[in-house]
Amino acid sequence: MGVNVVWFKRDLRIDDHRALVEAARTGPCLPVYLVETDLWAQPDAARRHRDFIEESLVELDRALRRRGQGLLVLHGDALDCFERLRREYGMTALYAHEETGNGWSFARDRQVRGWCRQHAIALHEYPQFGVVRSLRQRDGWARRWESFMAESASDAPDRLHTVLDTPPPVNPFGGLKVSADAGCAGRQRGGLVRAEAVLADFLERRGQAYRGGISSPLIAAEACSRLSPHIAWGTISLRRVVTAARARRQLVRAAGETRWAASLTQFDRRLHWHCHFIQKLEQRPAIEFENVHSGFDGMRENDFDAERFQAWAEGRTGYPLIDACMRALHHDGWINFRMRAMLMSFAAYPLWLHWREPALHLARLFTDYEPGIHYSQCQMQSGTTGINTLRIYNPVKQARDQDPDGEFVRRWIPELEGVAGEWVFEPWRMSETDRRRTGASGYPRPDLAQPIIDHAAAAPHATQRVTEHRHRPGFGAEADRVRQDLGSRRPGERRRKKPGVDRRQRSLL
Repeated sequence: MGVNVVWFKRDLRIDDHRALVEAARTGPCLPVYLVETDLWAQPDAARRHRDFIEESLVELDRALRRRGQGLLVLHGDALDCFERLRREYGMTALYAHEETGNGWSFARDRQVRGWCRQHAIALHEYPQFGVVRSLRQRDGWARRWESFMAESASDAPDRLHTVLDTPPPVNPFGGLKVSADAGCAGRQRGGLVRAEAVLADFLERRGQAYRGGISSPLIAAEACSRLSPHIAWGTISLRRVVTAARARRQLVRAAGETRWAASLTQFDRRLHWHCHFIQKLEQRPAIEFENVHSGFDGMRENDFDAERFQAWAEGRTGYPLIDACMRALHHDGWINFRMRAMLMSFAAYPLWLHWREPALHLARLFTDYEPGIHYSQCQMQSGTTGINTLRIYNPVKQARDQDPDGEFVRRWIPELEGVAGEWVFEPWRMSETDRRRTGASGYPRPDLAQPIIDHAAAAPHATQRVTEHRHRPGFGAEADRVRQDLGSRRPGERRRKKPGVDRRQRSLL
């Protein structure tokens, strides 16, 4: 009997892992993880991703080893690794979850499918989210999502046949260097055990504050679920999260705990959105590289300002909340959704940067980087989808609304620790004497007291430029095609017979 190879990618768990279950059911199986050098050389790769995965692989191996077969970690090109497994261990079938990754992994998966056909290797791929492969249009997608989440989760196999005596992956990456090799001291740790602990803590304690608590960077770290890196790298099953959250919501409703119930209802919607956005990249892989709406082609591509980009990327734009969020990201690898949207919006509108480079920078900073969500959101916040409302966040207003006492700003910008009152939101309004007295003279740079851009002047100008593109001939027809292909649908909603374009604009100036 041949060996079934189970290829672990962004699904680093044994619970609700259909590929593992089916491989073990049909014969001896060998769990494999590939450390692909070319993947880690891509511009979206970061050490914080590698470290989270490394921790998760150690726990994954322990769980597999307890069942009889440890994890085999191989280094190199996927086709070379699989060819080795075919020749040395009699590999006859490959089991894996479907992956909606970056463009590199998309191309690699196509090559692997071709290799399997060439060598008569049976390939079995299974969805792990409510993302539908080869979907032609979105009608009925929400109903299919619900059906997938309602299916029974697969329990881990009790026993695996021992195929190979593998060494424990103490250092699975072997010190592999990546394109962004800076450490991340405050990063969440990976692993199956931590994933389950984070879920339990959220549902039993922290989740009550979810509704109303996820916008401010001050309290969002506690109020948000913090499951995003575990879902992104697959240390926990999304179906398990949905099932557990809905069971908990039923209990709190029965107990009359309305605040809890409202928070878990909002959380449930976010879990649905998770797959909704990944579905966009699944249907249009080019979203990672090209504007969703082609009518915006050429709008920003030729105006890239390296000095503005560096100031934004390093957290020294002169707008305290922008810079505090960026510095927090460098240290923690996480920031709440509203602040992510604000960072991207600020790069796209007042700084007038094309979304691609800022998106890559944020991808390297997010421990929970999920390509399907990431590029769709970056384009939404940059106004290049053609179907979403323009949102231009005023960083001073957002600071007053979300950090009214300046606590978050002072925590991440030590140059402003001595600044009192309203000046912490607009330090450029201080006199030079006050700047020296409070220690703020080095912010944002010793040679620069003013912000890198005047938001009040730049934001309306950016709105005007985007609006001009939206009014060009043919824009509406293309926007409707985008809406029909990628737009959301409520359960039971179908495409409209008379297409229209939503040209509403909302500016948070």
